[in-house]
Amino acid sequence: MGMAVGNGSSAGDEDDGGYRPMAEINITPMVDVMLVLLIIFMVAAPLMVAGVPLELPNTSAARVSQSKKAMVVSLDGTGALFIREEPVSQGNLVPRLRELRSAEGDTVVYVRADKKSNYGDVMDVLGLVGESGYGRVSLLSQPKPKGAQ
Repeated sequence: MGMAVGNGSSAGDEDDGGYRPMAEINITPMVDVMLVLLIIFMVAAPLMVAGVPLELPNTSAARVSQSKKAMVVSLDGTGALFIREEPVSQGNLVPRLRELRSAEGDTVVYVRADKKSNYGDVMDVLGLVGESGYGRVSLLSQPKPKGAQ
């Protein structure tokens, strides 16, 4: 498999002391390293995704801590606002959220809106929630039933 490199003289010449360089590259170790790297990236790449959808198993273990009641701001189809189940006006939303934030601490605010609600109204509510000091806001939706398009 080796290739003899010479100066064009016959093979019987011993000018170079019998040394002939091998002009062949052994790529087997490189292929091994590349396959190992490929496997590592194939395993690690899905784990680098931020929001991996999981189906968690059920357990009979008790919860470690009691969770507080979720902070939910709702906008119904008529434009009425609610904090949890309590009706609130748009002008009173920010002060009421600040009051709840000081009493309960910073938590995630879940914003729900009727699908008939205007997009601009939903954006106004999101802006008011952000103005009240909450840094983490999540939008809630209803999942589609299986088989529905």
